[in-house]
Amino acid sequence: MKKYLIGLLIISGLIFFLINNTSYSNESNSFTNAVSPTPFQIAGFALGEDASFLAVNLLTFKDKAEYEDGRETNLTGEEAYTIYANEVTAHLAKVGAEPIFAGEVQRLILGDVKDLWDVVAVVRYPSRKAMYQMATSEEYLESEKHRIAGLAGQLNIEIKDDGKFSF
Repeated sequence: MKKYLIGLLIISGLIFFLINNTSYSNESNSFTNAVSPTPFQIAGFALGEDASFLAVNLLTFKDKAEYEDGRETNLTGEEAYTIYANEVTAHLAKVGAEPIFAGEVQRLILGDVKDLWDVVAVVRYPSRKAMYQMATSEEYLESEKHRIAGLAGQLNIEIKDDGKFSF
């Protein structure tokens, strides 16, 4: 129950921040979901502090899964991503990471965005090195095929895990 509450509080605060970066602003915010990071984002990740962090994932699925190798499938994007999610749990454990929270997005309570994400998931990594080690392993890359096939895009947000902000 405690993990669920922590995850819910993190997500609520994050969504509030994303949507209302200025609480009295009527300006329209723009977000671009992606499946892979840009070279600039990779460089920033590699150069940052190698400490524990939370990865908040805002996920949007394709209606129908599309595999890069062209294989035929009747899977939805969500079903393909679920295969990835089931496999990634073992990959996370190998590097000392742990899933904290995952849930289906129901509605937007505050603010306005053009399209809501389908799922929010939070993972705690012991370090950037651990995430990199996982993401470059052959086993993970095999599982990632399902992630890529199922995702229309996502936002992946790194949160400092230093206990400075707690409830």
